[in-house]
Amino acid sequence: MMKPTKAQAIERIQRALDAIPTLMSMLRFSPEFTKWRRSTTLAIESAFGENSRNIERFNGVRYRQARTILDPTPSEHEVQEAYERGLRGARTILESMVDEIEEYWQDDVQTQSETGQHDVGEPITTNRVFVVHGRDEAAKQMVARYLEGLGLDPLILQEQASQGRTIIEKFEEYAETVGFAVILGTPDDVGALAYDRANLRPRMRQNVVFELGYFTRALGRKRVCVLLKGDVERPSDYDGVIYTTLDDFGGWQMELAKEMKAAGLPVDLNRLLSA
Repeated sequence: MMKPTKAQAIERIQRALDAIPTLMSMLRFSPEFTKWRRSTTLAIESAFGENSRNIERFNGVRYRQARTILDPTPSEHEVQEAYERGLRGARTILESMVDEIEEYWQDDVQTQSETGQHDVGEPITTNRVFVVHGRDEAAKQMVARYLEGLGLDPLILQEQASQGRTIIEKFEEYAETVGFAVILGTPDDVGALAYDRANLRPRMRQNVVFELGYFTRALGRKRVCVLLKGDVERPSDYDGVIYTTLDDFGGWQMELAKEMKAAGLPVDLNRLLSA
């Protein structure tokens, strides 16, 4: 789930706030209420994350009258009153979220298209580059050190703290912080058609293919560069895209630098030529 811009986050939560007066006029737990609660939960999760304190606060709102031994069956009035009290509590929480976004979120500095992809040509405000890799440790380190030499910040997922997150949660959160992705297509696995197993071919590791697709959608193809090493099978859906060969002579370095500079990264080609 891509994190929304500041304006988008405020708009989504404000939409939830605007629906509360209508829900107040309805009987408790209508289909509209169920839909509202679900869409509001998604809006909060997209803005703050699935495990944030804000989603905990919103999910903690009670819309039902608590039953007690002395009063096991609340009246209709009590039930409706509890429902409306819950909506008022939810409104207070949502208003505090809008205040938090307005006061503490940075203004939107990256232009995004309706598809959620960055508009190529606009300067990227981060120098962080995600390095997607398989099992080739030498290739990973070589590319990471090269990026550092250009003054960029290579992000290698396995080197980042997990903090109790699943792999996909960790990947998604760090993926949102980068402006470019370098995909290392190294021959780590082999594969073939089920009826042609005698002709196995070198393949990228499965996580590499998945992350290639993710970044192609999230950043756009012009902010993704695939470095292929050897005769590696290429994903069929990515046919037609020009790949850069990860050779042993460093020819890939200038090609990668040019792609990153064209995408808007702060790359000084003179620094490369003087290295």
